[in-house]
Amino acid sequence: MPDDRRFHPGRLRHTVLEMAYAGSTVHIGCAFSIVELLAVLYRDHLRYPGNDPKAEGRDYLVLSKGHGVMAQYACMREMGWIGETEIQSYFSDGTHLKGLSDSRIPGLEVTSGSLGHGFSVGVGIALGARKQGTDQKIFAIVGDGELNEGSIWEGMLFAAHHRLDNLMIIVDENGFQAMGATEDVLSLGNLRAKFESFGFKTQEVDGHDEAAIDSAIRSLWATAPGQPKALVARTVKGKGVPFMEDDNRWHYTRLTAQTFAEAKGALGLSEGSK
Repeated sequence: MPDDRRFHPGRLRHTVLEMAYAGSTVHIGCAFSIVELLAVLYRDHLRYPGNDPKAEGRDYLVLSKGHGVMAQYACMREMGWIGETEIQSYFSDGTHLKGLSDSRIPGLEVTSGSLGHGFSVGVGIALGARKQGTDQKIFAIVGDGELNEGSIWEGMLFAAHHRLDNLMIIVDENGFQAMGATEDVLSLGNLRAKFESFGFKTQEVDGHDEAAIDSAIRSLWATAPGQPKALVARTVKGKGVPFMEDDNRWHYTRLTAQTFAEAKGALGLSEGSK
């Protein structure tokens, strides 16, 4: 099992900042909101035999919310799958690390970014694992704004119909999408009630409380055989850096030398703890 200290949320956010500044790129706030979710998954739940991201018996993490990929890269750095050179050359000419999830990168299971389809790919993987009789688990992380897409709900109907209890959808419910608050763009209503009505065993959790996330995931897997699972995680876009929190401008704002320094200071990590 990976060393817990390597998945400290502040450390992961620092890596996101390094990448965003090095590449002068965007999507910082939406990467920050899923940091604790990913930390718990990589630390305690995802199986990679031999620490091989391509191992046949691995569990699957599908980042349908592909624009949050810097947070996943940060975890992949902790796993030893990508190195410092790749972090510092992020989004530069010749890099193989893209700004959206790309299945050509070992450790990224889908090419996503066109929102809505990644979850259905995860549903297909879950059906394949079921037919092959494996005990693999499939996690799919979606954004709440992504739930505007009808393909998400089609995938949920399919998953419930086929009783895919090896599948868990995790919703990053940070209340924002690219162009504004979800309530203003397209109100989602009560997500727990919606998921339950689609046949998913569902729990809600504080998406930044690692112990609560871990407990909820374990509880969902331990209950409701024959039902797919849903975890609705209430999160804060830009979590960890006060001037970014709940400020949707950080969906598309790039770091300057000043804001990079201020954001690192807000995380409170010393140079030696990075």
